[in-house]
Amino acid sequence: MEFLKGPQLFAVARKKAAQLGISHKRGISLAELICRIQQAEGHEPCFQRRETCDQESCCWRGSCGVKIDA
Repeated sequence: MEFLKGPQLFAVARKKAAQLGISHKRGISLAELICRIQQAEGHEPCFQRRETCDQESCCWRGSCGVKIDA
């Protein structure tokens, strides 16, 4: 996934959540929604919950905002 933020990222996350059958009512934070998506896909729900990231295959990595481990 390319680097997105704000409303664009939220739109992508809502679409992905709908495809996976994940509830995404108004008021849910973007980070929580993406963590639910990660968990539904069998990944660790870590979006914006870590200081650094080593998950090279994560499609949310560019938008997470954490320091990327080399």
